[in-house]
Amino acid sequence: MRSPDLQVVIGDGLSATAVARQVPSLLPLLHRGATVRSWTWGQPFVLRYCRVGVLNEIGALLDPAVVVLLIGERPGLATAESLSAYLAHRPHPGTTDAHRNLISNIHARGVPVADAASRILALAEQMRRRQTSGIALKEEIETAAQLAPP
Repeated sequence: MRSPDLQVVIGDGLSATAVARQVPSLLPLLHRGATVRSWTWGQPFVLRYCRVGVLNEIGALLDPAVVVLLIGERPGLATAESLSAYLAHRPHPGTTDAHRNLISNIHARGVPVADAASRILALAEQMRRRQTSGIALKEEIETAAQLAPP
């Protein structure tokens, strides 16, 4: 599908283990969240030897409103199961890291999958609403203090 509202790409990056461990739980949550928001959902696909810059090529080829790249993080420091989600609003050749947002450390002892899905969807929603991403957009995270009753 060309020009979906949300396009998810899965890349092995530096840890295929992270992808195998986190994506089976995360992908259905993202799909459900897109459906609830009445967003068009591009067919997810997998890329081997993936790096973050591929977001630009995906933007040029598919013209999605928001691209989410789920990619394995560098193993070794904490766990080989850590996944990152890079997001960009309408990426294109020449888009830099300054125009991307990142949610990292997605794993059992880091950011739980359900929390990651909520954060990804909220950030994608904000990108669509404000028509921008990266340094021009700050993730709005509700803290425990904000959620606590007065």
